[in-house]
Amino acid sequence: MGLRIAFQMDPIGSVNINADSTFRIAEEAQARGHELFYYTPDRLAFREGRVVARGWPLRVQRQIGDHFHLGEEQEVDLADWDVVWLRQDPPFDMAYITTTHLLEMIHPQTLVVNDPFWVRNSPEKLLVLRFPDLTPPTMIARDLATIRSFKEAHGDVILKPLYGNGGAGVFRLDPNDRNLSALHELFTGFSREPLIVQKFLPAVAKGDKRVILVDGEPVGAINRVPAEGETRSNMHVGGRPEKIALTPRDLEICAAIGPVLREKGQIFVGIDVIGDWLTEINVTSPTGIQELERFDGINVAARIWEAIERRRAG
Repeated sequence: MGLRIAFQMDPIGSVNINADSTFRIAEEAQARGHELFYYTPDRLAFREGRVVARGWPLRVQRQIGDHFHLGEEQEVDLADWDVVWLRQDPPFDMAYITTTHLLEMIHPQTLVVNDPFWVRNSPEKLLVLRFPDLTPPTMIARDLATIRSFKEAHGDVILKPLYGNGGAGVFRLDPNDRNLSALHELFTGFSREPLIVQKFLPAVAKGDKRVILVDGEPVGAINRVPAEGETRSNMHVGGRPEKIALTPRDLEICAAIGPVLREKGQIFVGIDVIGDWLTEINVTSPTGIQELERFDGINVAARIWEAIERRRAG
């Protein structure tokens, strides 16, 4: 069944073809006989009742320095396509949110992955709040006195922007730290958004596990180990990916959240687990499938397309 697939993503010329999940998804789609189209988020528009995008027919190949070829630029009506991938990276700002509103107008007649309504209403650090029994002590607040009281209660905490990504702006404040007021002043000086504070989990020294779920089912995991002297394990900031197996606790977490993800049309999701605790549910632009394929031989991209093809066939 050949599908017409449009990718809304960051500029394809700069992707790392050996790590980028969107590239791997496009590569697998092409191998399955699907037609590809590519555009960047700034080229999405609403025009007189239609949701359109200016972009290019796309072909990809696994060759560094020559990994994509574009056809002639054209404007397409996205309602004519079978699937649109919402795959640009955060920040989860109003520009990002606007794209979810526009794509929601064509979904589900055109299947938008992940479902834009629930991407908008379930960003990474907020969806986990529905599962307090699975998460470490967590606070979302902007008021300094409220944040300070949480830190006094838990001593060693992680402070980060609520809508950040890739490990940017993540600070560990241990019991002897004196920087909370200054960091609060810094963050609130350029943003009106709240902050998120979580109890620090020492188990992060052994790694921050990324568990991949497809249509609510766990398919595998990679462990991301922080670099020497780092608290953050994100691969963007030097975290080292390692092979790791799913534990009974991982499966327990997935069993609790999987039905919610499936119900909300979140087909490709990456959750973060430190020790026994769920810390994030990544639905905007999760990564990790190429590392998992290299470590365990699991073709996650094929699993994703099988789930999409089932939905389109149904």
